[in-house]
Amino acid sequence: MSDASPPARWLHRAVAAALFVVLATILLQQTADKIDARLVQLGDVLFPGYALELRQDPTPPACDLEQARAGLDTCVEDAPTPSTPPGDDPFGTAPGDDPFGTADGEARPVSCAAARALAEQCAAEHDAYDAAVQRLSGAVRLYRAVELFFRDLARFAYGAHLLSIVLLLGGMQATSLRAHIALRPVRRRTEHRVSQLAQLLAHALLAASAWADWRVQTGLRIDVEHPEIPLIWAVGFGLLVVGNLVHLLRPPPGLPPGGRIGTALLTIPLFAWMAILSGAWFLLVEGHPSGQAITLHKFAQIPSIYLAVALYVWAGMLLERTHLTARVFDLVRPLRLPVALLAWVVVVAAALPTAYSGASGIFVIAAGSVIFAELRKAGATTQQARMVTAMSGSLGVVLRPCLVVVLISTLNKQVTTDQLYGSGLLVFGLTALIFLTVLWVVYRPALRPAPAEGWQQATRRAGAALVPYVAIGVAVVAIYALLLDAPLNERSAPWILPILLLIMLAWERRARRGGTRARPLRQELVQATETTGEHIGALLFLMAATVGVGAVVERSEVMAMLPQSFGSRPMTMAVLVLVMVIVGMTMDAMGAVILVSVTVADIAYRNGIDPIHFWMMVLVGFELGYLTPPVALNHLLTRQVVGEEADVVARPGDGFWTRHEHLLLPMVVMGISLLVVAFLPFAWT
Repeated sequence: MSDASPPARWLHRAVAAALFVVLATILLQQTADKIDARLVQLGDVLFPGYALELRQDPTPPACDLEQARAGLDTCVEDAPTPSTPPGDDPFGTAPGDDPFGTADGEARPVSCAAARALAEQCAAEHDAYDAAVQRLSGAVRLYRAVELFFRDLARFAYGAHLLSIVLLLGGMQATSLRAHIALRPVRRRTEHRVSQLAQLLAHALLAASAWADWRVQTGLRIDVEHPEIPLIWAVGFGLLVVGNLVHLLRPPPGLPPGGRIGTALLTIPLFAWMAILSGAWFLLVEGHPSGQAITLHKFAQIPSIYLAVALYVWAGMLLERTHLTARVFDLVRPLRLPVALLAWVVVVAAALPTAYSGASGIFVIAAGSVIFAELRKAGATTQQARMVTAMSGSLGVVLRPCLVVVLISTLNKQVTTDQLYGSGLLVFGLTALIFLTVLWVVYRPALRPAPAEGWQQATRRAGAALVPYVAIGVAVVAIYALLLDAPLNERSAPWILPILLLIMLAWERRARRGGTRARPLRQELVQATETTGEHIGALLFLMAATVGVGAVVERSEVMAMLPQSFGSRPMTMAVLVLVMVIVGMTMDAMGAVILVSVTVADIAYRNGIDPIHFWMMVLVGFELGYLTPPVALNHLLTRQVVGEEADVVARPGDGFWTRHEHLLLPMVVMGISLLVVAFLPFAWT
């Protein structure tokens, strides 16, 4: 729901433009070090000696050549050559002595050999300086300016600033469009007021805490790194408070009056609940006004992870505006796969892009609307399409190069990414097999394909339509790998994929130039970035609030109530499985990993559970939590990107399973997978 007034539209466009500039800066900054390294190598080829001699202006010689040559006119051939005793001056008897002076201050005769050596050395230094200056042509200076620009950009140490700006710009867009993630959308006037009041309180608490933190940091007598960041937060959250006030005074037109308080509480965004909880804890329990802002500092300590989330969401919104996903579905559409079998193909095929997008929720936001629409075109019911969309990211979180796995290995030195990705491949295969088995049990009569007549030709045509996309993808990846030494992996994927999709989008618009349905590239970029801001704000606000709740859980020592020893590994695992599902039901993956790393992981290790086994269980447990009511975050994200079309309406006479199939079937699949991953390894270890 968005404001239709021209000022509001202008604000959306302005925020989108600012966000585009920031995201483009992040892309350029992430690529700058690779470009700089290649420019230095290329500079040595174009201008020999560039790296060692031409990257800086040469230093003028310290000696005076005319004075050195004048010494040749006054030297004495048979004068003794000055020795070099220890000291700072190679010609003196002590540091600071005049090498050609006598004890009484009179001039000592200068050896011509020493004078000639000094003059030759000085002349050589001047010749080298003159040669270096002559080599600094206009072309070299221009090339050096470009290369040093990328060097300085690569050294840009303001990741926390960029993350703060992205967070606040996204928050402005999500607040302005009323797009924050909640258990149910606003449909009545009372619900609107309650939702806006809760957001106002959450933003006010965050702004006040950031202001208190800034006052503390500026009052310290020691240097504090980036003391301006809390001030940026305070101003940003203050602007969001103003936005909530405007919404309270100007409710959306067309909202019917009325509404119950109980229902209205469900419309409060999840981040607002979390921010109010953490703010109340730090203010009322600990008496620590700046405590909530300190949790934001923790959120900003690993800016690369959360900036990658923003880039992945941007890539997803660009993907939505290409025809790539439709072309992929065209490849299997002639086979007329049963909906259940198509669901399995989609979920398994989505595992790899999920791994590249970083987390299941990020993938649902990035590609959920496209998947839902294509499944509906293929004949899936609303329930089936919603089920597959919500579950589409659940299998890929254990595969390379998932960001969550990178964060786990960063925070836990007991495991490496290679170990986790290796075990994750086995977990992926197991979960895919369990999913297919459950589908066979539930939909056994309807699992036989019925290919259309001439399906081979249709499939070949669809494959031919995919060739340009494959060619663009291979070319871009090859250019990064060969020219910039940046192969596509967990570190480079966030900044390669947006570039790849921008090129695909530009190619599509060029190939369709003159067509009636083709919109200008600029218009596509504006709309993609507007939608990106909305989803980035909703997702990053939830992630930041989750870090705050994690800090409250940690400081309240709730996890300390768990016994340190359970007597056996299976008993320990049973308790931890329950805890991980509950954590997954209430927190996003990034914040949950941070919380588990500092509170629960040591309990598992002390009770003899292998670290790799433990983290595989954690990842699967999180995914079950994201699909389990009452929160069911991935279902909320599905509705976030699809809209009211994803609402499931029960028909009279439907049984319990039929009414809730979109919830129950994913829970069954991930529940069985979790039990197998958690307990089967104990059979041989």
